[in-house]
Amino acid sequence: MARIVPDGWREWSRATLAAGSSPAADTLSARRQHDLLELLAAALPEAYSVYHGVHWTAVDQGFSVYGEIDFVIVNRDGDLLLLMHKTGLLDESGQALLKRERGRMVDLRLQIIQTVDTLQSKLARRPGCESVRIDYLLHCPDYTVRHPESAGLSADRLVDAARRDHLVREVMRALPPAREKPVVQAGTRPMVEPEAPEVGNNSLQRTAVERFLRDVIELQPDVSALVGQAQALITRVSGGLAHWARQLELNPHRLRVQATAGSGKTQLALAEHVDAIARGERVLHVCFNRPLADHFARIAPPGGEVMTFHGLCQQLLREAGLPLPAPGPGRFEALEAQALALMPVLKPRYDTLVVDEGQDFSQPWCDLLMCLAHPKARVLWLDDPMQALYPRAPAALQGWPVLRAQTNHRSPREIVEWLRMLLPEDQRIESASPLASGGLELIAYGDRGPGGATDAFETVQVATREAVRRCLAAGFRRQDIAVISFHGRAQSALLSLDSLGTHAVRRFTGRHDLLDQPVYTEGGLLFESVYRFKGQAAPAVVLTEIDFRGLDAMALRKLFVGATRATIKLVLVAAPAAAQVIGGAMQRSQP
Repeated sequence: MARIVPDGWREWSRATLAAGSSPAADTLSARRQHDLLELLAAALPEAYSVYHGVHWTAVDQGFSVYGEIDFVIVNRDGDLLLLMHKTGLLDESGQALLKRERGRMVDLRLQIIQTVDTLQSKLARRPGCESVRIDYLLHCPDYTVRHPESAGLSADRLVDAARRDHLVREVMRALPPAREKPVVQAGTRPMVEPEAPEVGNNSLQRTAVERFLRDVIELQPDVSALVGQAQALITRVSGGLAHWARQLELNPHRLRVQATAGSGKTQLALAEHVDAIARGERVLHVCFNRPLADHFARIAPPGGEVMTFHGLCQQLLREAGLPLPAPGPGRFEALEAQALALMPVLKPRYDTLVVDEGQDFSQPWCDLLMCLAHPKARVLWLDDPMQALYPRAPAALQGWPVLRAQTNHRSPREIVEWLRMLLPEDQRIESASPLASGGLELIAYGDRGPGGATDAFETVQVATREAVRRCLAAGFRRQDIAVISFHGRAQSALLSLDSLGTHAVRRFTGRHDLLDQPVYTEGGLLFESVYRFKGQAAPAVVLTEIDFRGLDAMALRKLFVGATRATIKLVLVAAPAAAQVIGGAMQRSQP
């Protein structure tokens, strides 16, 4: 079986092409190229590698690896076959074989010649690639070329509709798995003089060629561009939950969605919110976490209500003309008690109710919310038991239909596979991310030193600063990075800092302004706790201050929540005992 580079194309094909969000022509082109990749992967032997541009470049509807060449096939010795894939009708007018592209007619022979010459010239200047042989095939599976000679093409380098079933055979004929070795007879000189030093399975030439091709298709791309592409692609491939959950017909509509991190819960909630507003209904989106409520309010259209449960309690008390509890310890508990006492006089007001982070809601909270929903209201309850970070019994929701989604589209597959090594079998999740590698790294910081807490504090600072440096070195901007503490604000040594090395920190101060908006310090590097960052995501995440002696249920859930915030890169900063557990799981997750 041939190696396909980059990987992730099967997941992209299943999810993105099924979503159908590209223009029809682009979707069809991508689908045909994915079908061809399936064929090459299955039919070519392991001596070959196939480089393609269908994966990340597909976000911009550009499906080629190099110029107009869709696939570059490499054999064991590092020689190349350029496979140009042209679907649809061609034109044999005059003395050329033409294809209409982007509104103009393109001479395919000239296109091939120019691409081969340019690639040959670049390889000649690349150390170790000077002797690379390059050949080509033109694949046009929908058109039979009547006069290849008049088009200036060699018939044995053309696979048209009449010969499309022979493509793999023609690929191997044009590019054998390896060069023929010299024929040597006893006592004589070689009958065939090699054109270049003999090369083997691990040839320097193949290594140099593959390094060149990886640069060409940007397997290590500009991260600032990749961040936007990743976000757009993840949004597209995780949209299935939002589609299917809204096809259910329930009376009354009471649906519990137990879905893992990165499965598309926010998209589903947003779709419900938008639909309710379009119907002219009164809609409430309520969650536990204030930063998550603020985030959802920013992305939701105007016309609905978005708040935390405690914000809803404040609103109910104000409407009843009751004073709010004074700030300080026990304030939230007092808010809950006073709001719950109003239940006998509350009247239904919402036509659509969406509860986010439902695993953090108790049964009395659920009862209060249902008092505010009309009997025929659409009620959607979103939760994930693996993200339950507070010691309270969740709402029972007896008799509610349950829709489960255990596929993570957001975090790279490397991160999900590592988490699977830590999760119990009945809680293991699946990965369908278009990204294979997440730049998963582990940095261990020292135990408490002879100087006491100060030394321990300094070691975790130094390790966290190094983690941030690695993210910046990989090309992420400070605004792409979230530094997340494994602990809450009261227990964290880092969440009181105003700077980390030369980086000014943006962190929650614990105060709110006169409009009840959270007050943050001014800085470009976000610091948050795992509790407050739940429900959000960042391209690069530094999960720091990880410290546990044994991986109990709560420690595992905090690790799960923090790790699944990353959409591209994750760096874990852990104390020695925790680092040993994490590192062991990383080793077991390697293929």
